Amino acid sequence: MTERRWAVAVLSLGTLVCGTASSPSASSASSAPAAVIPLSTESSNAFWAHWGDGRAELDGYGLTQPRYGAPRKGSAVYIFVTEDFSDSIRVKADPGQHPAADVYPVMKLNAIRHFQTGIYDYKVMTSSFLRVASGWPLAKISFSSQEWCGHVYHQILPRGVKADGVFHSYFDGEADGQDSLPQPEGGVYEDSLPIILRGWGTVYLRPGESRKVPFLPTLLHARLDHKKLAWGQATISRAPETAKVTVPAGSYDAWVWKVAEEGGRTVTYQVEAAAPYRLVRWSSEAGEEASLLGSTRLAYWKLNGPGGESHLAEIGLKPGSMLK
Repeated sequence: MTERRWAVAVLSLGTLVCGTASSPSASSASSAPAAVIPLSTESSNAFWAHWGDGRAELDGYGLTQPRYGAPRKGSAVYIFVTEDFSDSIRVKADPGQHPAADVYPVMKLNAIRHFQTGIYDYKVMTSSFLRVASGWPLAKISFSSQEWCGHVYHQILPRGVKADGVFHSYFDGEADGQDSLPQPEGGVYEDSLPIILRGWGTVYLRPGESRKVPFLPTLLHARLDHKKLAWGQATISRAPETAKVTVPAGSYDAWVWKVAEEGGRTVTYQVEAAAPYRLVRWSSEAGEEASLLGSTRLAYWKLNGPGGESHLAEIGLKPGSMLK
């Protein structure tokens, strides 16, 4: 057993290793590409004091998801966890399988949504992998959607000055394709925002500031809206002071962020002002809304046996469909 905390679940088709990353050693930090700036010592120590304990943060939300012209009730689960990541193959690095120069820690967000559309339901998940470094450089985004009509997959891998993508869909005209996108300086991937806006290690904007940036919408909305993925512009702003936000999980002092996409949606994020800076609520003028039901920290990959489902109550959800 290494110093990293790992859990192993044996599946019928192989072995899935799930767990957390330890704080990087001096050797791994020195092997980082020149373009990547490490967190300051103070920020790194604060980050790993919280995230280096071998647990993930699980946040449950009551969700309203617009689809087919109507608001759909459902649930969302956002899972934040650190893990070691292979730069060469862009997946979680198993211990001892890669040279030290190929491995770095990331913050992974698995964002899961489950909502009903009439007789059938949607289950969608976006995984975002951001390097634990100043500015949270993106390493990978992957998206999948399953519903009764078929399923969809889309993946983006930033490499140097480009971001390469691949997608597969059951829709005519979208069956199989590739993306070759630039990486504009200062560009923001919308799928990265739930990590960036929390402020661990990097302050994106000071209170009262705003910034116009190149902006790539979420893979979720690109796929649900059947739009070709392309960079646009958005203005990101942070309120000058905190506001009180009340959700089923409680009342919080929160920073309010607005992300206004040119020709697109405006999304408001309300982020807990005190550590651990959880995403308390988000909403859009199009009717999308999610409010925090509950939050916990668990090594959830160890809880896949009978009885583990009891922990869903800690994030305000029920076993089975997880629909509130």
